[in-house]
Amino acid sequence: MQQPLIWLVEDEISIAETLIYMLTQEGFTVKAFERGLPALEEARHQLPDLAILDVGLPDISGFELCRKLLARHSALPVLFLTARSDEVDKLLGLEIGADDYVAKPFSPREVCARVRTILRRLQKFSAPSPRVSVGEFELNEPAAQVHWCGQPLALTRYEYLLLKTLLLAPGRVFSRQQLMDSVWGDSVESYDRTVDTHIKTLRAKLRAIDPARSPINTHRGLGYSLVTG
Repeated sequence: MQQPLIWLVEDEISIAETLIYMLTQEGFTVKAFERGLPALEEARHQLPDLAILDVGLPDISGFELCRKLLARHSALPVLFLTARSDEVDKLLGLEIGADDYVAKPFSPREVCARVRTILRRLQKFSAPSPRVSVGEFELNEPAAQVHWCGQPLALTRYEYLLLKTLLLAPGRVFSRQQLMDSVWGDSVESYDRTVDTHIKTLRAKLRAIDPARSPINTHRGLGYSLVTG
């Protein structure tokens, strides 16, 4: 069985060497970059199974690198490493489309555990089912795509999984915790506003197609539901 390929974009040599050793011991193949732009160039020719990005790179922000990588390959799993632990930075990383966020100093074993969690979570959602029409929505699971009012939605992976969860049970009110459990699964760490952040970006993309309609309802103190009428 082929070993998962992990890209590590980290300019601190001591951290990079420790993570490379630990990830290799855990059964991963690792390709390391000290700068972000060479990784972006390499993405033209090859993609990893997961990318670990330091936020504070010397040539390009890790956030900007993530945006550029996901603009080309929206399904690429991303884990951020950063010396900053502010909630705003965590939420920004998740809103961009990253899967998880680890603040320095960290345990290399923790990073490996989070990598395995992300890859396991993706495998859980890898078995597609046929297309499903729900009101003005059309869910195409084999293509991991949703159309609304005949227009395709450009969704990050977790926006897609969140909308899919709501679509498959129209009218049902999901609590934030239920959505976290369904979409983010057994994530090592979660943030209270993760669901709210993704609902906000989903609504913005739906409004861009039809500003007059808002199919995602907020139930104060309860959670969210999807209306199709």
